[in-house]
Amino acid sequence: MSVRPAWEVQEGARATRWFQVRLAFGDGAEVTALALVSDGCLSIEDVRAQPALSLEDLTVLADWLEEPLSEACGAVRQPPGECRGAQGSGGSRHARPAWPLGVEGRRLIAEEYRAAQEEGLDPVLAVMCATGHSRRRALRLIAQARDAGFLTARHARR
Repeated sequence: MSVRPAWEVQEGARATRWFQVRLAFGDGAEVTALALVSDGCLSIEDVRAQPALSLEDLTVLADWLEEPLSEACGAVRQPPGECRGAQGSGGSRHARPAWPLGVEGRRLIAEEYRAAQEEGLDPVLAVMCATGHSRRRALRLIAQARDAGFLTARHARR
């Protein structure tokens, strides 16, 4: 397994860092992942595998990467749900905390988004940390919260 820094974004005293993670197996299989570290929370942004991973393999992937990646990038391993605003189940060891679906999930997304705005933080990054989803998925969830009326429209209509 190899872990290499990909890029870093500084926002005041706060830093968000991305790492490229590569696993190579003896049979020629490879897994490449992009991991995000922000406020001591670690999440997986993107995974590419050759050959493709099964759903069972994806659930085990978090366990494979957790300790070596945490050591390499200096993340403090925290139980699920301790990332700011996360609503994790507490019993899971997987990278993504449990998040309610439907209206309740959209309401929580909106609360997380507004709390980050009030604190002067990046609201999309806050939603990413809370849900454990990638930036693209977090933006989709925020749009769903807007459509449900929990957040104001992004641009004023003329």
